[in-house]
Amino acid sequence: MRCRTVLENARWVDGNATSGHQSARAKHNEQLPEDGAEARELGERVLQALAHNSLFFSAALPKQVFPPLFNRYRPGMTFGNHIDTAIRTHPVQPVRIRADISATLFLSDPSDYEGGELLIEDTFGVKRVKLPAGDMVLYPASSLHRVEPITRGMRIACFFWLQSMVRDDAQRALLFDLDMAIIKLTQAAPDDPSLITLTGVYHNLVRMWAET
Repeated sequence: MRCRTVLENARWVDGNATSGHQSARAKHNEQLPEDGAEARELGERVLQALAHNSLFFSAALPKQVFPPLFNRYRPGMTFGNHIDTAIRTHPVQPVRIRADISATLFLSDPSDYEGGELLIEDTFGVKRVKLPAGDMVLYPASSLHRVEPITRGMRIACFFWLQSMVRDDAQRALLFDLDMAIIKLTQAAPDDPSLITLTGVYHNLVRMWAET
């Protein structure tokens, strides 16, 4: 309730405040000023929630998280094809990260708006993402992606970037799959001696690939 009140009463500005040259040509949305009190308050809430989310840690293996930002799309607004800037800096906080992972946390229910799907391209085609409020998608910051035009309602989301301890997308994916398999095996057969071996493999791979 507090987050919704803050978002409804906040001052929104042109989303190109944080755009690079390429993105500015394709971006037509609004966002909270990244140095504003509203963005700081809501961003802290997001970071606190992520700190207690083991699935997020397993998928991202975060080394540093950029202070979360918030955007809004009204009818006619869109964000065309673009690739996120590789290095992100903050105008106020002493933050400078390599953007390995992009994150979008949906704050509007899908029934609140039409259009506004996040489209992410990879080697297997285009993935179309439109999640319930409170759900988040992580995807490689190096991927081509876009937000489809809004035709009804309003789409509000939180977005940010992460520098991972494991910068390679394929290596992170392998570690995530291995971690999920270990968790499932732990639940199904907690006394299976292969758990020790698999857990050791996981941590040794992290040790091999991680940058601290």
